[in-house]
Amino acid sequence: MEGEAKETLKRLRKKLAAIRHAPAPAPAPPPPPSDHDLFMQAVSGARPIAYDRVVHPPRRPSPWPLQRWHDEARVMADAMSDFWPWDELESGEELLYLRPGMKLDTLKRLRRGEWVVQAELDLHGHTVDSGRLAVAEFLHRCRLYNQRCVRIVHGKGLGSRNKEPVLKLKLKNWLAQRDEVLAFAQARSVDGGSGAVLALLKGWRER
Repeated sequence: MEGEAKETLKRLRKKLAAIRHAPAPAPAPPPPPSDHDLFMQAVSGARPIAYDRVVHPPRRPSPWPLQRWHDEARVMADAMSDFWPWDELESGEELLYLRPGMKLDTLKRLRRGEWVVQAELDLHGHTVDSGRLAVAEFLHRCRLYNQRCVRIVHGKGLGSRNKEPVLKLKLKNWLAQRDEVLAFAQARSVDGGSGAVLALLKGWRER
């Protein structure tokens, strides 16, 4: 029994010695860097730019349904005749109109450009039919947004077949038939001259 105990003790000593002299286990490798760590390393030498941050307010949706808006504008266009009982207008004659009951001073101030132009429509490239619809939609939008003084560029007719200002002659008829148009006059030279017209519209509270 004593001999067996000694043999057992020797074996235990050998195991302890082997464990004591065994090399230490290698440390676990570090985890790979995250995308954030890689980004921070890449911009570590960058300097922030000083600037004033501008926060744009969110755009509010229009209170008017788009389809209804187009339908109303098309009805307006259909009611705008190309023919109106005007005297014949010469190609170089100035566009002038004042709705009955309006003061003559209103037309004078419009011709002098005393009102700020709040909206503009360019009819270059339009035919008579597309131009009529464009004018109707433009006037309808201006009325909805209470834009009072507007400019419509009709051109001088230099690109037309007979070198005549076709849209200029039609525009005079179209505008005169619209109840919201109080007056219109040829624009000043700085605003387009004989190639454009300034129109004064009713405010949305006016009936």
